[in-house]
Amino acid sequence: MPDPNAYTVVIPARYASARLPGKILLDIGGKTLLQHVWERAGQSQARELVIATDDARIERAAKDFGATVVMTDPNHQSGSDRIAEVVVKRRWEGDRIIVNLQGDEPLMPGACLDQVAALLRRHGAADAATLYWPIADAAEVENPNVVKVALGSNGLALMFSRAILPHPRDYKGAAEGLAAGLRWRRHLGLYAYRAESLLKFSRLPPGELEQAERLEQLRYLESGGTIVLEQACMSIPGGVDTAEDLERVRGIISR
Repeated sequence: MPDPNAYTVVIPARYASARLPGKILLDIGGKTLLQHVWERAGQSQARELVIATDDARIERAAKDFGATVVMTDPNHQSGSDRIAEVVVKRRWEGDRIIVNLQGDEPLMPGACLDQVAALLRRHGAADAATLYWPIADAAEVENPNVVKVALGSNGLALMFSRAILPHPRDYKGAAEGLAAGLRWRRHLGLYAYRAESLLKFSRLPPGELEQAERLEQLRYLESGGTIVLEQACMSIPGGVDTAEDLERVRGIISR
């Protein structure tokens, strides 16, 4: 009998990156960034791990450390679109829960992967599930590389943005807003969805918000879909977007 709590992790990995080209294969403590992400995923309760890529260099590197790789179309605009192709190629059932772990999140705990899969399982009407963490630092609030999320009282996402969200109209910047008790939440780089919902998502054209913010999850919201969130079960350091991020992560892993 299939395990009702089982889920699959797919790691979309591309070589091109505007801010840090080839970052997925850069070295961190003797292993590539991608291998660190793969090993983190292996600490979860997922029943299957897959890397989805369009690049032969990534395929070779992933197979060298024993990963399962599915080659995908190079024209995909988002990681979710890439995973949707994997769903079709692997002929996965529609109710399979898939966790999308971005290939630049080498510090993501396995417990958080388990958490986001369980969150979606509890919310049968949601199109996707994801996690957030409270922001306590003004510089992080103002950093466009940190994606912020606004929630309704029901835990559903209202908006994601790289801008300051919400914007403190009555305060002079984020530091003053934090001191006054305003709350900001950092969106974490993973999602869970059912295979059937993901395929529907992949057939939708990218909307104006998604294209402006370069945030694929906005496609769900623009099309009337729902994304449920909860606070992560533990703090997670940010992923690798810039050269500075890479050095920060190298320092954490070396310790």
